[in-house]
Amino acid sequence: MTNPNLATAHIGDVPRQNPCAQCGTPIPSPDWIEPGEGRVSYLWTCHACGYRFEAVAIFDQSAVAHPPLAA
Repeated sequence: MTNPNLATAHIGDVPRQNPCAQCGTPIPSPDWIEPGEGRVSYLWTCHACGYRFEAVAIFDQSAVAHPPLAA
């Protein structure tokens, strides 16, 4: 039984096949996802060259000013 008060992540919202910032090899999925106010940070590790990097998605100001209401 699921709790209707808990937010759930949708698998389609997670970036996939992000190219490595060092060698360009596609990385299947991020190692870590950290949401924040107006942004989401993703930690990526390339298994081809060992490079680790962070990518940050910054939301449009209107999305931050008017966040969706919980059900």
